[in-house]
Amino acid sequence: MERVRECLNREYYSWKIILSMMFLLTFLFIGLHNSENLKRTGLSHIARQLYELSVQYGTKLYNYQARIRMTKDKIELLKKGSRYLEKNSKEILSLTKQIDILKALLKDMRDKLDNYVLNANADVFGKPEISDITDEEMSLVNYILKKFREDQVQMADYALKSAGASIVEAETSESYKNDKAKLYWHGIGFLRYEMPPDIILQPDVHPGKCWAFPGSTGHTVIKLARKITPTAVTIEHISEKISPSGSTASAPKDFSVYGLKDESKGEEIFLGQFVYNKKGTTVQTFQLQNGVCESLSYVKLKILNNWGHSKYTCLYRFRVHGKPEKDDLGVS
Repeated sequence: MERVRECLNREYYSWKIILSMMFLLTFLFIGLHNSENLKRTGLSHIARQLYELSVQYGTKLYNYQARIRMTKDKIELLKKGSRYLEKNSKEILSLTKQIDILKALLKDMRDKLDNYVLNANADVFGKPEISDITDEEMSLVNYILKKFREDQVQMADYALKSAGASIVEAETSESYKNDKAKLYWHGIGFLRYEMPPDIILQPDVHPGKCWAFPGSTGHTVIKLARKITPTAVTIEHISEKISPSGSTASAPKDFSVYGLKDESKGEEIFLGQFVYNKKGTTVQTFQLQNGVCESLSYVKLKILNNWGHSKYTCLYRFRVHGKPEKDDLGVS
């Protein structure tokens, strides 16, 4: 019996192995068949799609890189243009302002000459020709023009920058920041050009060439060209006739002057308080009210208010006159 059972068991396991092998071979055959179908249909389609996508994205990547290169080139071009304009901005501004100033001065001189000719020939009907002016009248015109060119104050200016005077920046009000005062290139603002405080120590007085500070009150300390006993000060402003806005509301009105032995230490010696009349002459000199017997190296100017401008005050030129120390006298 045991031998019969062993034989049956062997036959059972043999059939089991045979059936398993048959199932395995069947699955392998089906798998290979499907694999061939996929190769013929699906895989080739997927490969084409992958190829097309790679070409599409490759083209986009190339175009994007090209745009980046173009943007970098444009940025570099803008930088070069900005550096060039910044380098030449002062010359551009100077030429522009000189053109405007020459136009204004020419108009003013023409009006003065016309008025003179009319007054000189009031007994003649109608306006005479220039050729009708006599030699004597031309000499008078030349004399008037000479007086225009001469300095009207006729006193030494010890606050003149070219003579050695300077502004003490630490003791000077902040300059007015004007967003409109910029140079632009292709719509890009890159440089402010507001005037520095030491512009008030220079004789070149033209429209716009002034130091502006915010509001109506401000101050500055000036180191004089040499030690002097101050006797007078002069303030100069442009007239309404040549003002681009037609107004001089930003001109200083009430101001006071102090003497200093040192730029930031020691007491301030009151020298006087004055009023600049914008309706008067453009150059106005004020004799100091409180004289001093000692020589000073510094002068402080305090602007107390202006003629009505709410945003800023403009100061064109400030001069200091006096007597230099005896041991400081020199030939100039």
